[in-house]
Amino acid sequence: MAHAYVVGTFDTKGDELRYVADLVRDAGHEVTTVDVGTSDAAARRADVTAADVAGADAFTGDRGTSVAAMADALERWLPGRTDLDGVIGLGGSGGTALITPALQRLPVGVPKIVVSTVASGDVAAYVGESDIALMYSVTDVAGLNRISRVVLANAAGALAGALNRPPVETGDKPALGLTMFGVTTPCVTAVTEALHDEYDCLVFHATGTGGRAMEKLVDDGLVSAVCDVSTTEIADLVAGGVMAATEDRLGAIARRRVPWVGSVGALDMVNFGAPDTVPERYRDRLFYEHNAQVTLMRTTPDECRAAAGFLARKLNGCEGPVRLLVPLRGVSALDVDGGPFADPAATEALVETLRAELHQTDRRRLVETDLHVNDPQFATRLVAELQAIAE
Repeated sequence: MAHAYVVGTFDTKGDELRYVADLVRDAGHEVTTVDVGTSDAAARRADVTAADVAGADAFTGDRGTSVAAMADALERWLPGRTDLDGVIGLGGSGGTALITPALQRLPVGVPKIVVSTVASGDVAAYVGESDIALMYSVTDVAGLNRISRVVLANAAGALAGALNRPPVETGDKPALGLTMFGVTTPCVTAVTEALHDEYDCLVFHATGTGGRAMEKLVDDGLVSAVCDVSTTEIADLVAGGVMAATEDRLGAIARRRVPWVGSVGALDMVNFGAPDTVPERYRDRLFYEHNAQVTLMRTTPDECRAAAGFLARKLNGCEGPVRLLVPLRGVSALDVDGGPFADPAATEALVETLRAELHQTDRRRLVETDLHVNDPQFATRLVAELQAIAE
């Protein structure tokens, strides 16, 4: 019998939360209800009260500060439940913002479902790098009716089904995280094919979220080594692109000291949406239309210096084994002789900055190769370096 947690503001959505809890119980699972409401804190509306989660200090009398305090408290409290097999939450915009940070802290693979009024919009802030499943409530979460009963029953059934599934066989190979972009696909595909017998290869699309998702798994101890071919998210960070890393890019590598082999894949480009979304200050730059919704901007020598400086600074903080491989003949499918992003001055700025700012030691090395990132020989070199430092 699995144990589910049903979380929400019982002061405003008690009927709906109890309805979901009863359905999950009827499916054969144990249920603990958790109140995160910020009014009438002393009332026991759930198995776990809001005061149990946050203590009296969270109830300030001001809704905004109380909700923020409760969200922080739930984020600390929920991951500590050792009997939690799955969780479901309900809410409007405020409730969704309150509940989802705590769900993001739970390990990947733990079922997490949120029925929300904002699930049909931009949900990046609610999902983050986790595997939260958002279900649009259709009507407001404000009473039980012919629509909400069906939607909530579907959500309860989805959680019950996830809790009922048999264990998934994951194998005993160590996990390897790899970053890929469309313009580095041949390289990453070749690395994956060469290493699939040794590693469970987890490929992440380097879209900002992809890099963060990979590093979350590193932080969670679920990834044993990293082949970070496509560090392009750093270019978006320094130039204001839409697929940017955060300042914590490579932070998990430093914290966990996992073996890291990487490159400068796609640091020749910054990502924007459709052409009319490009900031006005960049209108005179060199662009390549990847598709109708993605516009690529060539990085300048100054932007390459900034990206290389960030990369060097972060790698200098890594005490685990590090190998940074630089393909001198091009860093993406567009950066080739005669290609749209061929720019020797930008490449020189990138390489010179890495030479000057990466502090090389026996464990941290810069490896320059007279190859293109998508040459088969470059993939072979990445594999050899990884095998050498991961022994």
